[in-house]
Amino acid sequence: MKVLVIAEHDGKEISSTTFPTVTAARSLGEISILVAGSYCEEAVNEAAKISGIKSVLYANDVAYKDNLAENIAPLVKFVASGYDAILAPSTTTGKNFMPRVAALMDVAQISDICEIISEDTFIRPIYAGTVLAKIKSKDPIKVITVRTTSFEASHKGDVAAPVEKVSFAPSQQDNSVFVKLEKPESNRPDLLTARVIVSGGRGLKDSEGFKLLEKLADKLGAAVGASRAAVDAGFISNDCQVGQTGKIVAPELYFALGISGAVQHLAGMKESKVIVAINKDEEAPIFEVADYGLVADIFKVLPELMDSI
Repeated sequence: MKVLVIAEHDGKEISSTTFPTVTAARSLGEISILVAGSYCEEAVNEAAKISGIKSVLYANDVAYKDNLAENIAPLVKFVASGYDAILAPSTTTGKNFMPRVAALMDVAQISDICEIISEDTFIRPIYAGTVLAKIKSKDPIKVITVRTTSFEASHKGDVAAPVEKVSFAPSQQDNSVFVKLEKPESNRPDLLTARVIVSGGRGLKDSEGFKLLEKLADKLGAAVGASRAAVDAGFISNDCQVGQTGKIVAPELYFALGISGAVQHLAGMKESKVIVAINKDEEAPIFEVADYGLVADIFKVLPELMDSI
């Protein structure tokens, strides 16, 4: 098979979510990677050195600078001729433009795969991850988004793949205009790439409880996460939300503090290598997935834990 991976980048660096997507693609066949942007040669050079990449397609146009799905999707359709599968990370960006690609190509999208059985058969979670479905696609071109936490990240090598420039000017779109990008500023690690995450739930009671949690995170050099219940209650901003409607993470160590363990939250973190749960309710579902669990009052345990670090 010939496989096309759509790279995510910020104009300078390839996103960490692209590397496991390449790993998934490697089990399907020969890989080309598409980098679309405006004067993003640094990202192109980095993509060329990802292990397993045979060639890099570089689309350089101001229309691709802000990743508007209306511009990216026609480009992917144009480039996709001759490929058997198109893969992108199952991120906010990937979920935005890939359905458009599938619609333009008149095929069904295969979303959020976590395992590849064969060239036409895949495993994907459904019902908030409580069930794994085996999907077989008869479409001539497979349009796939990848759950990146389910695959190891590809490494970068010393030999660069050849770069080929793509000339495709999208038609002017008047119905969508990029206005601005707002990103929270933080000195803590990003949730998607952090080795350690300290997450809090409604059991922390209020925003003051989260300040205590943040002190623990700072001591551990960890990212801060939250359940949807905590976000909806206004304890913390929604960019920290982990779960089915938040971010999917798989750190080496995940602290779940005051989180009951609703299935929607478990869908976003149950692939973590080690899970530590602290909750005063001994019947909380979080203990069913935790490697280490402590039934205790968080506000008594956290100060003791920080003193011992």
